[in-house]
Amino acid sequence: MADKARVVAYGRRFDDGHREELAGTLRTLGADVEDVRAAGTPTYEVLTFDVALPADPAPVRAGLSRWSAASGIGAALVGQPVYAPGPKLLIMDVDSTLIKQEVIELLAAHAGREAEVAAVTEAAMRGELDFAQSLHHRVRALEGLPATVIDEVVGRIELSDGAEHLVAAYLSAGHRAGVVSGGFSQVLAPLAERLGLSFARANDLEIVDGTLTGRVAGPVVDRHEKERVLRAEASRSGVPLAATLAVGDGANDLDMLAAAGLGVAFNAKPAVRAAADAALDLPDLDVVRHLAGL
Repeated sequence: MADKARVVAYGRRFDDGHREELAGTLRTLGADVEDVRAAGTPTYEVLTFDVALPADPAPVRAGLSRWSAASGIGAALVGQPVYAPGPKLLIMDVDSTLIKQEVIELLAAHAGREAEVAAVTEAAMRGELDFAQSLHHRVRALEGLPATVIDEVVGRIELSDGAEHLVAAYLSAGHRAGVVSGGFSQVLAPLAERLGLSFARANDLEIVDGTLTGRVAGPVVDRHEKERVLRAEASRSGVPLAATLAVGDGANDLDMLAAAGLGVAFNAKPAVRAAADAALDLPDLDVVRHLAGL
């Protein structure tokens, strides 16, 4: 047998036979099941299988994916560095991940252009448009708005279910948790302070004389910048990339998810789900802490 790993299955509720069925599937695929544990909350349940992988883990990963598709239960194969003792790093997208809304759409609603901006956002998140170009296009719709709309939008933001618990689990265990966003620092700053985030990176809306100019100040936080921030924060905190965990939902997150030790697609677009190591379709970020062994 080769490396140790962990299989984490997650769903709203498990039938009595799911535990035995998944354990049997893993053994059939050549994985040696060493320990099984159950956990959860009133909104979800988790089964965790510690396994020893065969020399070639590819069939286990593929078989696990088939089992998940057939059962309708999420499942992820997690490498040991992600959940083992030692320093960890969590990095998340913000819009439709850390929070339930898309901030630029909330801002655009004040200009009467929410539907137009939402259509462009959807295309960009599916990967059909260049993110930087799409962002500049959407921000132009905000030209002339008073900067006070930012405070109004901050007041409407809702954290995703489980987000606060997930961040607190990382921080209380002595790890780092932060965000990198294609959104805006003026909106993100109060959230980062509220959650006690280790770091937060986003775009800056240009404001002149108390009015939004319809421009972004400085370079855009695109998919390449998100990956760069992940690597830089891991290096700064002495966390191996293999022990990092990234969460996102759109095409702008693909490079970050690929670079992390475990990339999690959260209620994501199809292309992102297909590329990620794990797909979490439950609307509860708290499930992620089980992937990290917290």
